[in-house]
Amino acid sequence: MSRGAQQTTRQLTDQQLAQQNQLISQSNQQDQQDRALMMPTIQSLLTSTGYTPQQQSAITQQSMGAANTAFDSLSQRAANRAAATNNSAGLNDLTAQLGREKAQTDASQAQQNQITFANQALNEHLAGLSALGQTYGIDTNLLGKAMGVPSELLSVRQRASGSSSSGLGGVFGLGSGIASLFG
Repeated sequence: MSRGAQQTTRQLTDQQLAQQNQLISQSNQQDQQDRALMMPTIQSLLTSTGYTPQQQSAITQQSMGAANTAFDSLSQRAANRAAATNNSAGLNDLTAQLGREKAQTDASQAQQNQITFANQALNEHLAGLSALGQTYGIDTNLLGKAMGVPSELLSVRQRASGSSSSGLGGVFGLGSGIASLFG
């Protein structure tokens, strides 16, 4: 190969390398901008306590209200029947039984509400961990253990989200699109 051909080949190679480096740099800048936009949302998920107190109150009022409406209706029906027949025999026993059942239902509903509130907070933490893992390639199992989240829950969440990628690729901002430049 002649000296001129070698120099032309070298220049073309340098141009190709410069273009690839520029594309990688642009991609890295875009990745950094995207991460900067996503971080407030991810941080809010990681620090979330689940539903706000106002939301919890609304959920509690709605669920308890629905349960109590049925018992109130039954109690009123029993009182109306006793008044219509002018026979109050058994009304006190029926009212007492309805009261016991209402208390059991209310306790069960309150317990279910607390479970729902705790699950919401856990789901938001898991979503934040998953977003971190997808954004930065962080080992969410390790981070979850540090936050006190059982790794079994993390792996279930990861499988459910269809994400199996973790590693250092995301940290350096190298995406699969950049890898295709070299293939």
